[in-house]
Amino acid sequence: MIELTGVQKRFGEQIVLDGVDFTVAEGETVALLGPSGTGKSVLLKHINGLIHPDAGKVVVDGSDVGHLPRKVLALLRTKIGYVFQNGALFDSMDVFENVRLGVADEALFKDLAYCEDRVMQCLGLVNLAPDVARKYPAQLSGGMRKRVGIARAIAGAPKYLLYDEPTSGLDPVNADIIDALVRRLDNELGVTSVMVTHDVRGAFRVANRLALLSDGRIVLQGTPEEFRASADPTVRAFLERDFEDPSFAA
Repeated sequence: MIELTGVQKRFGEQIVLDGVDFTVAEGETVALLGPSGTGKSVLLKHINGLIHPDAGKVVVDGSDVGHLPRKVLALLRTKIGYVFQNGALFDSMDVFENVRLGVADEALFKDLAYCEDRVMQCLGLVNLAPDVARKYPAQLSGGMRKRVGIARAIAGAPKYLLYDEPTSGLDPVNADIIDALVRRLDNELGVTSVMVTHDVRGAFRVANRLALLSDGRIVLQGTPEEFRASADPTVRAFLERDFEDPSFAA
């Protein structure tokens, strides 16, 4: 389980998170929504300890992430796969080596035979052909790079998957492909996922629950049906802005 309680974070004079309460139960897929620049990615990075809160608690599987010793935090991170917004692939490495980096266990990482099998398995899970393994990121389309980033995130067989804008910069067709992939992986792998996104339509397709971050706080966290039924003016304005047909949010 992931639980953020009263989390506060500021950078200089800018308050990014102002007492955030946010929970994700095991087996859920939760989409974190909000306008650009509201701190969604900052919140996500608190979950695996890339950023520590100024106040409040971030608890993952009973561990207070912000106060874990370095070695214990490193062990926790082996349970958390992270999909970076732009893929964050290393241009000097081929796809095989990029995905191999996701194998968190040091002994398994050094086992070339295991890694060859695991990389091929992960590429298959994200619908990429085996020959992609020997290509370099510059040879791939944007959608393929996104999928390689997801393959790397699942290579270590994590319990949790964190997606930072997985469809950002993609055309609608490729965005739909990634959304379908996220949904399928959650079902097949049994992982718990948090997906930061500005794509409301995709979030409604993929997530069991949604959370809207605005002005440093979670305005609403609930099911898609609860979002549609909400009378909160911030929720209404956000949904109606992002759907061409405002009646969708009704």
